[in-house]
Amino acid sequence: MSSKIQSEIEGLRAEIERHNELYYQKAEPEISDYEFDMMLERLRALEAEHPELITPDSPTQRVGGKADSLRPFKHTVPLMSLDNSYSLDELKAFTERCEKLAEGRRLEYVAELKIDGLSVSLHYENGILMTAATRGDGQTGDEVTQNAKTIRTVPLRLKTDAPQHAEVRGEVFLSRSQFARINAELEMQGEKTFANPRNCASGTLRMLDSQIVASRRLDMFPYDVIRGNQKMFATHWENFEWLDRNGFNVNPNRALCSGFDDLVAFINEMETHRDALDYEIDGVVVKVNSTALQEEFGATTKAPRWAIAYKYPARKATTKLLAITIQVGRTGALTPVANLEPVLLAGSTVARASLHNEDEIKRLGIRIGDTVEIEKSGEIIPQVLGVVEAKRDGTETGFEFPTVCPVCGSPAVRPEGEAVRRCTNPDCPAKLKARIQYFASRKAMDIEGLGEVLVETLVDKEMVRDVADLYSLKLEDIAALERMAEKSGTNLIEQIEASKSRGLQRLLYGIDIRHVGERYAKILAGNFRSIDRIAAASVEELDDIPEIGLAVAESVYSWFRDAKNIELVERLKAAGVHVEMDASSTAALDERFIGKTFVLTGKLENYTRDEAAKLIEDRGGRVSSSVSKKTDYVVAGSDAGSKLTKAESLGVAVLNEAEFAKMVS
Repeated sequence: MSSKIQSEIEGLRAEIERHNELYYQKAEPEISDYEFDMMLERLRALEAEHPELITPDSPTQRVGGKADSLRPFKHTVPLMSLDNSYSLDELKAFTERCEKLAEGRRLEYVAELKIDGLSVSLHYENGILMTAATRGDGQTGDEVTQNAKTIRTVPLRLKTDAPQHAEVRGEVFLSRSQFARINAELEMQGEKTFANPRNCASGTLRMLDSQIVASRRLDMFPYDVIRGNQKMFATHWENFEWLDRNGFNVNPNRALCSGFDDLVAFINEMETHRDALDYEIDGVVVKVNSTALQEEFGATTKAPRWAIAYKYPARKATTKLLAITIQVGRTGALTPVANLEPVLLAGSTVARASLHNEDEIKRLGIRIGDTVEIEKSGEIIPQVLGVVEAKRDGTETGFEFPTVCPVCGSPAVRPEGEAVRRCTNPDCPAKLKARIQYFASRKAMDIEGLGEVLVETLVDKEMVRDVADLYSLKLEDIAALERMAEKSGTNLIEQIEASKSRGLQRLLYGIDIRHVGERYAKILAGNFRSIDRIAAASVEELDDIPEIGLAVAESVYSWFRDAKNIELVERLKAAGVHVEMDASSTAALDERFIGKTFVLTGKLENYTRDEAAKLIEDRGGRVSSSVSKKTDYVVAGSDAGSKLTKAESLGVAVLNEAEFAKMVS
């Protein structure tokens, strides 16, 4: 092994972690996702050739395989919970107790956000992350090292000032945006959704398959550092400075406070900004800044005396459940909604809340007329948390989940293994209305002005029976509708006309093939380039695309084998809707590239990786990061390395740069 290879490996690791930090923590990426993937793939290849050089802190070690079970982990220093205060008077009493214990010595407090997640402990040996564990009962938690490594904001190696042993404590959480993404995907797949981000984060971190954990994109805010069995710094505030220098994702919302008034100012300021954050908080943690005083103040059997959690007023309320109504979505899913006696909660009046599905109703044991506890969390729809059984008086009645669609009366069935019951009628008016709204949504065909009320009217008057009918609407028909003047009608017709050129990806997303969301629509459009090619593809051809799994492949194949769907596509084409990649993308389509998989390796003199990849994709090919039997061509530049060797061993066609240039000319 040459020192050149070791040097390249070390350089790649450092560069990958630098870009990792730029992307995940600073939101200032310098390279494309493709370039990042290529660097990571190069590192994987080098480590595969030289396994003796693999280290625990290598970026390739972030995602592992499956574990059989979680092992218990005993904390050297207990991970204690905090006492809570629910009013400013209680917080004032805490600061007064601290002042009394300080006996006239100067006191400072650190105020930081109370993240609604779960506490974890990261153990670094000589700067390398070796173990991670959940809080558990404070004495013993679950060892979750491989899962913690998937969190991109958790450094695998400390950058500077690393002691022989350092323990970093923090809160693992799931952002609101990622929570919404995960639930949308679960709903699309007919699976049970999560009630809130904290439950999702907690369940995810304890999963046995780290690849699924990695896909959930957990995050972490650190808050404490321990060296050996002692606090590492003289003040708590210094922890954050050290953590920031070592590449952790340190929450910027914190304050060094000289007393109670400063604490109240910070608490009030953060409460006003609470809904603007992309993560859940439920209060502010207040800690004595001096670690010497922390040690002197000590702890009770349950919590330290030098810290307290101020909890914001609960975003919960109790009210009466008046009825349960069933909504029918575009996929036919029957979703129960709680109709409530209106109650003021977090500054707004709440009269409805989500009940998710029939299993949730059974779990809650809910009855019509019950007094229920509800919670509002950020922008998330209010949820029913539970029943106040003590308030039952015998007049409550049970709820039987319907087995027929409440809109059209057709059977509503629940497939085995799914959490959702669905209407079986493909022409159900509720499904049609929801599908049209979905087709017109911003991520699909982006038809501004086609809102819920107008869609209701168009369907109820039988002016629109499917999405293709939108392109047959006339101005005089629209303008004649109630509340639709000629100007509004003209704007809508112009929007419908403009939607014809939104492109193949948006069309695939909008026609609502099960399992095909925004990501899969993009992959299908990029690989097949036209709707006709997708329609003609076999399950095997669809499944051969690495990013497309068998469930998606079968769903796409089945959709295009339905005569009504084929007719719909033909009517969309006849209306002038673009069903191929746009002209700039399809101009260079080449049969030598269409459906073929290319791998780029080594350094190309006349093209960057992105330029070469675009040339391939514009001609109908796809670019992969690894060589396999399914690879059609490897384009090899100088210093090609292991990918070239593997291609030759598998008999994959290899193109040098000159041959590639001739092929794309």
